[in-house]
Amino acid sequence: MGNIPSPETTPPSTVDTADGIPAPSGAANLIDTDYVIGQDNIRGQFVFSLDIHGKVFTISALVAVIFVILTLALQTEVEPLFTALRDWLTHHMAWFFLGAGNIFVLLCLGLIISPLGRVRIGGREATPDFSYLTWFSMLFAAGMGIGLMFYGVAEPVSHFSAALGGVTMENGVRTDWAPLGGAAGNAVEAQRLAMAATIFHWGLHPWAIYAIVALALAIFSFNKGLPLAIRSIFYPILGERVWGWPGHVIDILAVFATLFGLVTSLGIGAEQAAGGIEHLFGIEANNASKVLLIIAITLVALGSVVSGLDKGVRRLSEINIFLAFVLLAFVVIAGPTLAIALGFFDNLGAYLSYLPALSNPVGREDVNFTQGWTAFYWAWWISWSPFVGMFIARISRGRSVREFLIAVLLVPSLVSVLWMTTFGGSAFAQIGAGLGGVVDAALELKLFALLGEYPLSGITSFVTILLVVLFFITSSDSGSLVIDTITAGGKVNAPVVQRIFWASIEGVIAIALLLGGGLVALQAMAVSTGLPFAVVLLLGCISVVRGLMSEPR
Repeated sequence: MGNIPSPETTPPSTVDTADGIPAPSGAANLIDTDYVIGQDNIRGQFVFSLDIHGKVFTISALVAVIFVILTLALQTEVEPLFTALRDWLTHHMAWFFLGAGNIFVLLCLGLIISPLGRVRIGGREATPDFSYLTWFSMLFAAGMGIGLMFYGVAEPVSHFSAALGGVTMENGVRTDWAPLGGAAGNAVEAQRLAMAATIFHWGLHPWAIYAIVALALAIFSFNKGLPLAIRSIFYPILGERVWGWPGHVIDILAVFATLFGLVTSLGIGAEQAAGGIEHLFGIEANNASKVLLIIAITLVALGSVVSGLDKGVRRLSEINIFLAFVLLAFVVIAGPTLAIALGFFDNLGAYLSYLPALSNPVGREDVNFTQGWTAFYWAWWISWSPFVGMFIARISRGRSVREFLIAVLLVPSLVSVLWMTTFGGSAFAQIGAGLGGVVDAALELKLFALLGEYPLSGITSFVTILLVVLFFITSSDSGSLVIDTITAGGKVNAPVVQRIFWASIEGVIAIALLLGGGLVALQAMAVSTGLPFAVVLLLGCISVVRGLMSEPR
């Protein structure tokens, strides 16, 4: 078992940095005066050369390129393979994904109320790099922007229809998609159950996954002086072996989890943007238009990637949040305002009351719901966690652990409740008024069908398309920066050409998967990469607790 480096101890084979604080012994041969990664006045400056990331970058890049070539060359053959892969994983491993999600939530809540919550990221004297508004805008836009746009209407309506229909059986097996036992014939309870199930997928659990990864990375980078890489989380468990092949494998898994988690979101975003363009301008949403859309947006994202975190991602994130809340405010005003206001508290109560049953990982009869919805979501969030976690870690120095977890876990969850209440509640009101457009529309068009019943539908639909595109760009550029950091061994200012490569390969893989199986292929890769990384994250929970216990409080 390795000991975490600290200012008070100097392990064998360590090298001292400029201020005398020891670096981990595995970094002894990694000194390069041209590469500085550290916290300036907080914990000292640590320097690492490029030779710890060569294998990670090379293997990740080669496998990504080979995957693209094979998927494009064998489009007909890979589609049934992707379908079978997704179905097998969600059928056999749903219990594991649900159980892992529960562990992450419980750990976050435990740290908030424990004395460990007083630990400050970056050390006792650290101060935040960003204001609350900018910090929140960046973490929320990166966390789930495209998903909220796509599923804000689609998911509540889908669960409502399933819950209203109730349980159906065939040969002794449930064939319906209703969460839990459904609410056959009871429209009011079907709405409550639909909103509870939706918020369950967008509330505490996904943000707990992000929060654990982000906190672990922040503590081991800003407080312990280790590289900003996933492997650093495992120093308490693996010791110096994190600089060898065990660490390489961890980082490679993180790269592919991030890559395919991002690509799933980019593919979903392309589906909705193309559907919206067809709805608004009549341009057919076929594979050709989706490919052109991905290419165009990827090229725009490249410009933001080159600009870097402060100039590119930060500005786009703030624009995203502003436009998203403008759209939210419009629907609140144009829609059933009082019902939305009251529904926020009712839906929050429904979520909390149904939470134990929805979180139960074993003995479930609603297998279509747990496997087709929850297992996919949890795998998707886990595959996004290296990306979102590292991104949040980079912008969270100076926050206490308690402040960090409350902000990252609770605040976005409440915003998700507000978002789903606004769009889902408005859709329910339209259904109750006999307007069936949101029910009949395809998933990617349900939001546009909702807006079509309100004034200024052309403008709001255009704003929706713009939001999807901007969230697309934000996810691509911030994700590329994170993947680049992982493959550069924690270096936050790697050569621009590497960032360009990862931003480009994301777009190419999204195109390959859309052509090789569409949404099913995207879901299959998110689940298949999320599974092994879930194991990595569960081990990481042990490391983050040990890391916090070694910090002064």
